[in-house]
Amino acid sequence: MGKGRKRRIGDRSDGRRLRTLDPYNAMIPFIMRSRSDSSNYFTDSVEITEAERFLRNKRLHGFPGMGLLHLFVAAYLRTAAMNPAINRFISGQRIFARNNFEFIMTIKKEMRADAPETSIKVILDLSDTINDVYYKLNAEINNVKNKGEETGTDNLANFFIKMPRLILKFVVRLLETLDYFGKMPRAILKASPFHGTITITDLGSIGLPALYHHLYNFGNVPVFMALGAKRRTRELRPDGTVAERKYVDYKAVIDERCCDGFLFSQAFKMFRSLLREPQILDEQPETVVEDID
Repeated sequence: MGKGRKRRIGDRSDGRRLRTLDPYNAMIPFIMRSRSDSSNYFTDSVEITEAERFLRNKRLHGFPGMGLLHLFVAAYLRTAAMNPAINRFISGQRIFARNNFEFIMTIKKEMRADAPETSIKVILDLSDTINDVYYKLNAEINNVKNKGEETGTDNLANFFIKMPRLILKFVVRLLETLDYFGKMPRAILKASPFHGTITITDLGSIGLPALYHHLYNFGNVPVFMALGAKRRTRELRPDGTVAERKYVDYKAVIDERCCDGFLFSQAFKMFRSLLREPQILDEQPETVVEDID
């Protein structure tokens, strides 16, 4: 919650209920009751000549391995700092402003086909720079890959999967009910890969194009983004010569109930601009915009 705010009746441990929404937007979650009902599909491409130059320079100056994933996470984080509506979520047919920024990704513990997968959740501050994102994200990844530590998601899954399936089915329904009324245990919210700001998958790291990944009806993640492999194209310059450009395609599935299309469009324009001018992410934002009451 924002500084000086007190938790009120109807707020959740992971977000505060927005009470001054216009009636139309407040009504939408009752019409489109699930994320699968309300998914919008967005695709875009970004020219990455400047981004690659920026990332090469960062790697040469103490940030080995900094890549496009760090850049995309940092750019979306900065976009949320200036456009808080994209850090909302829907739960119990109410619209909430999330208390923090939670980035989620799935990783393989080892680069083998038979290696187990796990999810990590990285809590970021809206004033973080790309350097902060690099340190926090890499720390979580290294804990899993290098130290072999079990994540909260692993521990949660190991606990539940030992139950008989009928009991597990009942427990999942119970958790959905608790989540609907904002009573989900904090320990589960903290570990759940289904509760957070955004999930990003970097398919380009394994040479695949971007795809549209569905949203989960369980939980409250409102955005799932996939990055594709880099691609080269030839473009005609105004003087008639041909230039080779390098692009990355990305696709996002978005819960449109969080805010109207105008707010989303403004946010993604800023997101694209930050990807093209990544130097901005080296500095903290002058201010972090807080969502409405």
